[in-house]
Amino acid sequence: MGRRRNRGRLVDGIVLLDKPVGISSNDALQRVKRIYNANKAGHTGALDPLASGMLPLCLGEATKFSQHLLDSDKRYVVTAKLGVRTTTSDSDGEVVSERPVEVSQAQLDEALEQFRGDIMQVPSMYSALKHQGQPLYKYAREGITIDRPARPITVFELTLHRFEGDEVEMEVHCSKGTYIRTIVDDLGEALGCGAHVTVLRRTQVAGYPYERMVTIEQLDDLLQQALADGIPPKELLDDLLLPMDTAVADLEEVNLDEISGSYIMNGNPVQASGAPMAGKVRITVGDDRTFVGIGEIDDDGNVAPRRLVVFHEQQGE
Repeated sequence: MGRRRNRGRLVDGIVLLDKPVGISSNDALQRVKRIYNANKAGHTGALDPLASGMLPLCLGEATKFSQHLLDSDKRYVVTAKLGVRTTTSDSDGEVVSERPVEVSQAQLDEALEQFRGDIMQVPSMYSALKHQGQPLYKYAREGITIDRPARPITVFELTLHRFEGDEVEMEVHCSKGTYIRTIVDDLGEALGCGAHVTVLRRTQVAGYPYERMVTIEQLDDLLQQALADGIPPKELLDDLLLPMDTAVADLEEVNLDEISGSYIMNGNPVQASGAPMAGKVRITVGDDRTFVGIGEIDDDGNVAPRRLVVFHEQQGE
């Protein structure tokens, strides 16, 4: 039986999407995938429908490196409303309690301090973490509570931007796996009045620049312009793609000559001068430093391939 051909075109790169409020990350992904007519696409860590902001979307071979972005640091700006606690710790949830807000600036400053640095956090029941193959939010919607162990996270920076009445606006730079809704909920309990998220915007993922974000509307406008002008959409859309190796830009580079490159592309470990003693590396080949994937230093000190780019020529395109 013949191998089924993938639908869509072979396009590789990363779209730095500015996700709008009101749709899921997967909905945003599917819309962008359709605009690009991409054969393969994946996101790098979901944003709640309530949240907006930076959502890197990986197309084609870039999907192989999406986990690296999932594991990267993030930065958010969040507005919390004090005095009201909800089931989901945001304004989409049902009200659990309402309490008077009698919080001074000094009390808020003191409470915020306990959320800085290395801390333990119990994930929300309304999260996508899996329990026996099902996300926690599915259990929560059925009224089932699952015991969740606290997990270590790091809050590198927590900056208070505004405190007016019952509103608190903060900026948070944190490690992977941090739930901003949970920080706000825990802050509300620490203050004795409860709190929930009303506005959440992700402003940074890894080292990606804020100004390179594009909206779904901008992408769709370019698609419609290309169709109206009778030109291939890729001529307008593909210039917005970031190279796939930007997902692993923080890894140390190992540059191989063409011969070593051919060995590693066939799945063989190779010796490389100047390679680090351990850890993952970003592999490039030749004087033009063509990115071919990521590898890891094995027990013999060689660069062993872990995830390699399949170039379109190899796919018969």
